[in-house]
Amino acid sequence: MLRTAAALAVAAAALTGCSSNGKGTPVWTAGSSATESATATATSAPAPSASASATPGSSAAAWKVFTDPAKTVSFEVPQDWIVQSVTPDPGALPGALKIIVKDAKGGYLATLQTGLPPQPAPACAGGAARDYVVVSSVPVDLPHAGGGGTIDPHVVFRVIQGYKYFGSYGITNVVGGAGGKSCALQNVVRGPGGKGDYSFGDLTVLKTLAPDRKVAPAKAFDTLDQAAKYVNEGSEFANVQRMLMSLKIKN
Repeated sequence: MLRTAAALAVAAAALTGCSSNGKGTPVWTAGSSATESATATATSAPAPSASASATPGSSAAAWKVFTDPAKTVSFEVPQDWIVQSVTPDPGALPGALKIIVKDAKGGYLATLQTGLPPQPAPACAGGAARDYVVVSSVPVDLPHAGGGGTIDPHVVFRVIQGYKYFGSYGITNVVGGAGGKSCALQNVVRGPGGKGDYSFGDLTVLKTLAPDRKVAPAKAFDTLDQAAKYVNEGSEFANVQRMLMSLKIKN
């Protein structure tokens, strides 16, 4: 099972480019396990698999694999989820991708972005840092750049303390902050040289929010126990985590 037990002690260290010039129709294949890749025989439309089954802890019974037209990225989603390719944000590198994932009812879940211009970690003014907790962290094998302020990529769920505990899931290899405190937690992976960074999660950056600010797509919890239950007992995170863990990027 991919989900980990909640770590409800403040983390001392944060745990938490890919370009495509191809054009055409996204490719779907049926998938039956989290380790299955998009190298299976492709079709130009969703291909259901009645016998497909999710990993333990996931609620979805059938899964499919999304692949971009140039086959530079692929990932699994439940059969009834919606995946949409949209125009990348201004400033993205040539060939960048932006892919939005929604649930069966059209509710937003996550965005995959590649070809992001590298951004330094935001400065944190004295006294502005807030406590954060790594509730779940699972290593994932993805291309990345090393160097100062980085770790190996992990699929994470973290919360940062404001007037509530604000939570976010994603993939990162960027150190969050020293001493379990941070102003901003990045769901970003530093990409290999010349490829740009990439992000896959509900937010690119998690920060605390003022009471008059919209919380979504971040999650808000009154207690850390609520955050732990979302990670360890809910079907949404189980399915999202499997999706994030299944990401493959052609370097």
